[in-house]
Amino acid sequence: MDNRQRRVVVTGLGIVTSIGTGVDEFRAGLRAGRSGVSPITAFDTAGFAYANGCEVGDFVPERWVRESDPAELGRAAQFAVAAARMGLRDAGLDLDAARDRRSLISIGTTDGESRDLDALVAGQLRGEDADPRVARRTGAGQLSAGIVRELGLYDVEAVTIPTACAAGNYAVGYGFDAIRAGDVDLALCGGADAMCRKTFTGFYRLGTIAPEICQPFDLHRRGILTGEGAGILVMESEESARARGARVYAEIRGYGLNCDALHPVAPDRDSLADCITRAHRNAGIRPEEVDFISAHGTGTKANDVVEAGAIHQVFGERPPPTISIKAMIGHTMGAASALAAAACALAIADGFIPPTINHRQTDPACDLDCVPNQARPARLRVAQNNALAFGGNNAVLILGEPRDRAEAPA
Repeated sequence: MDNRQRRVVVTGLGIVTSIGTGVDEFRAGLRAGRSGVSPITAFDTAGFAYANGCEVGDFVPERWVRESDPAELGRAAQFAVAAARMGLRDAGLDLDAARDRRSLISIGTTDGESRDLDALVAGQLRGEDADPRVARRTGAGQLSAGIVRELGLYDVEAVTIPTACAAGNYAVGYGFDAIRAGDVDLALCGGADAMCRKTFTGFYRLGTIAPEICQPFDLHRRGILTGEGAGILVMESEESARARGARVYAEIRGYGLNCDALHPVAPDRDSLADCITRAHRNAGIRPEEVDFISAHGTGTKANDVVEAGAIHQVFGERPPPTISIKAMIGHTMGAASALAAAACALAIADGFIPPTINHRQTDPACDLDCVPNQARPARLRVAQNNALAFGGNNAVLILGEPRDRAEAPA
C-alpha cells in the first residue's frame, strides 16, 4: 500500500482530568455532564476575589510512574507519563511491543512546568534553599522526554510542542503526518499541563476568569476556569491495528493549521474559518458531512462570539451540534484540545454527544445547538475538534468512524 494513503486510527486513550482519570471514568463523566470545579488548592489564592478551578484531585503519581522517580518529574510530566501508560494499556500494547516499533512522542503544552517555577520563586522569596531536583525537571521538554525514559523507548522521536491552547491538536496532527507517511509505526500524541499561579493570574488580570462556573456560549457567561490534566491518543496505521486485532475508537481523517498573528490574545473569525476549511480539505470532507463540533468554547465573551461566527461562516445558518467540554473540565491549556479529541473519539465509538453543562440561555450572538446539560445519543460519522490559541494559532482536527463501521448500514 502507498504509504501516503495510510489510514491513521486511534487505538488507545490515556486520560487525566478533574472529572475522572482513565477512559472509563472520563467517558462516564462526559455522559453524566459531571463538573470538575472546586476551589483552587495548588497555590495561595489570597488576594483574589474568586479562585475556582478544575484540579485533578485523585492523582497518585506512584501508581503510574514506575521506572522513574516521580520526584524527578514535575506535575505536568507526571500527568503525561501516566496518560502514556494508560494509553498503551488501553490500546492492548505491552512495553515490549511498544519498544519494538518506531515511535513518536508528541506532547503539546502551554505552561510546561511553570507550576514548579512558581513554587521555586515563592520559596526564594521566603528565603528557602532551592531543591536541585526542581531545576532538572522544569524544562518543557521533560513532558515528552519523561515518557521516553519511563517506557524505555529507543527507536523514537520526542517532541514537545508549545503552541499554547491549540498545542494538543498540533501534536496529534504531527503524529497523523508521521504515521501516514510511514515514518513511524506508533505515535503517542496529546497534551499536558498542571494548574499554576502564573496562568491563573494572567487570565484573572485580563478579566476573563469566571467567578464560579464556566458557561460556554451562554448569554450570561463570564469567562474561563483554569484546569489541568493530560490527554494522549495512541495512534497507528489501520493496517497495523487490524493485524493485531486492536479495538479502534476512531480514524484521524485530517487537520488544518494556520497562524494569523493579528493580535496577542484576540481570536479572528476569518482566520478560524479558513483553518476549518483547510481541515475539511485535508480530510477530504464537505461541511455538511460533519455531525458534531467540539468547540474551543472557553466561555469568554470574545472567544465564543468569534468562534460561533466562524462556524456559521463555514456551515451556514444551521451548523451541526456544537459543544464545549470546558464547562466540565475547565481550560486545561495545552491539554485542552487533546482531551477534546479524546472526547470526540469516545463520542464516535459510543454514539453520543457530550453536553455543554451550566447552560441556561444560548447567546443569540452565538446561535448554536449547544446540547445543553444532557448528553444526546447520536451516530457520529465525522467530528470536528476546534482549538484556538494566543498569537493567532488555530488548529482544527477531523475524526471519523473507523472504516468498517462507516461502511456498515445505518
